[in-house]
Amino acid sequence: MTYKRKRAKDWKPSTLGIHGRERVAHAHFSVSTPIVQTSNYYFDSTSDVYEFMKAKSEGRTIREHEYGRYGNPTQQECERKLAAVEGAERALLFSTGMSAVILTLMTYMRPKGHIIFTADCYRQTRDFATNTLSRFGIEVSIVEPAADAIEEAIRPNTNIIFTESPTNPYLRVLDLHAIVKIARKRKVTTIIDATLATPYNIKPLDMGVDLVIHSATKYFGGHNDLLAGVTLGKRALLDDLYKMQRMVGAMPGPFTCFLLERGLKTFGLRMEQHNRAGMAVARMLESHPKVEKVWYPGLASHPDHAIAGKQMKGFGSLISFLVKGGDREARKFIDSLELFLITPSLGGSESLVTQMSMMSFFDYPEEYRHNIGIVDNLVRIALGLEDVGDLTSDLEQALGRI
Repeated sequence: MTYKRKRAKDWKPSTLGIHGRERVAHAHFSVSTPIVQTSNYYFDSTSDVYEFMKAKSEGRTIREHEYGRYGNPTQQECERKLAAVEGAERALLFSTGMSAVILTLMTYMRPKGHIIFTADCYRQTRDFATNTLSRFGIEVSIVEPAADAIEEAIRPNTNIIFTESPTNPYLRVLDLHAIVKIARKRKVTTIIDATLATPYNIKPLDMGVDLVIHSATKYFGGHNDLLAGVTLGKRALLDDLYKMQRMVGAMPGPFTCFLLERGLKTFGLRMEQHNRAGMAVARMLESHPKVEKVWYPGLASHPDHAIAGKQMKGFGSLISFLVKGGDREARKFIDSLELFLITPSLGGSESLVTQMSMMSFFDYPEEYRHNIGIVDNLVRIALGLEDVGDLTSDLEQALGRI
């Protein structure tokens, strides 16, 4: 009997996270990717330098690296596997998720241009949009996370639509097919921050989105022990962003890339657990008498449940909900938890909890917070990899104390 080798394009995320689209030989026949801890790379002679520079100017490659700000072998291997998992031609790693967001926007924005952002996006992204872009002469519109609202906001000078799917903290899921159709008709670039979904649960590039961004700090790293961001898309489109990256140098160091690539090896297994835990806990919370409302795309009560069901394989482990009562009840609930750590972030092995009005929006005026939906009894939990029964028991005992 003969066996046909499965093509790399048919490999699943768990396999791609370990091997990428193919196996690559490592120095000294190492199974794990070595940490190349160096800031620069030497040449044997001036003739070697000349040949290297000449080849680079002609678009040829005779060796990969010359200076650490331009790339590193450990970083390169991590980018190769991230691109494979996402189904992208290329990935560019940055030092944080926000550096990926900001440098991507700065690369593709135009003088006197207009960028559409959707509401309910990450607080720092919103602040950059409203407080910083105007200094560059960029017009900004913040609209509801829906295709019709985006279409209505488009102007003659619009050149970027930037959104998240799902959004943070209300986990709104956008109809990406509809947004891509709108954007292509107007020749507008689409950029999606898909951190909360990961490519395990949604594939924006397959739907026609131009660029995808992730905070690799979260599910990709998976262990609450690194900071990184990544932008992915077609190779030609990312050329300009690579030039920006080389100039600014906001990329992670070799050890961070080693940790991130190690996290990718368990990415598929972890996402299966995150998806199972998220669904189980969301159902429990929705049925609990001390919980007023739950936002989780896997629940039929979520406003975008139908879209999520069509576009997403699973729904992750981030859940937002209202504790019945107000600030006092929310704080008592959080302080009564035993397994959940009070801190921001998500996607790691430890379960986390935040009172959104206090942790992420404390410096905003109360009226403004309430206008954007950040009320005092809004709690966000990010489930880790603990036993699901232990997590639900902890949540139930804490709710029982308010």
